[in-house]
Amino acid sequence: MPKRHFTHVGTWVFDLDNTLYPPQARLFDQIERRMTQFVMTALKVDRAQADRLRRTYWAQHGTTLAGLMREHDLDPGPYLEHVHDISLDRLEPDPELRARIAALPGRKIVYTNGSAPYAERVIARRGLQAVFDGVFGVEHAGFRPKPERGAFDAVFARAGVTADRAAMFEDDPRNLAEPHAMGMRTVHVAPERHIARHIHHHTDDLGGFLARLL
Repeated sequence: MPKRHFTHVGTWVFDLDNTLYPPQARLFDQIERRMTQFVMTALKVDRAQADRLRRTYWAQHGTTLAGLMREHDLDPGPYLEHVHDISLDRLEPDPELRARIAALPGRKIVYTNGSAPYAERVIARRGLQAVFDGVFGVEHAGFRPKPERGAFDAVFARAGVTADRAAMFEDDPRNLAEPHAMGMRTVHVAPERHIARHIHHHTDDLGGFLARLL
């Protein structure tokens, strides 16, 4: 793995879900069930229709929340509180990952399409407290989701990220397209490799990948 490709990086940006914890924890299964429940109640539709809308809005708008806001003028606050009220019992502390992130030169931030309070809970459960210089959720982008360029612009402006001196770690390949266009080094973190011009590197072991950079 070419360590030299990261020597210029001064800011390390990490997605949260299925990136800072393994997808085997299946937290998103819980979140998706709660999304469906919320859509059923808010729009007064049955489960099948709510599931269809959840998937359609994710595909068309970047997140289910963005679709609900744009199509139904939904208040994001109650939605975010409801869908993130999940059990984190399947998460375990990862001292090795903590050490690898802490050793990276420069600033480290988390940027998620979830809410910042939820991200803080996950970070604490993983034993990653005090490793990151900032935690940013969808609310910090005015509820615009990744992969929209405006969402990245808003969060990176708040966080002081200089794109051409930064790297992005993310499990959803579509969320790496704009960071690549902005000049960031992009790393796809997932069990299966996704081949695309906007992805520089792939790993199924974030801690191991970071170890090779140090």
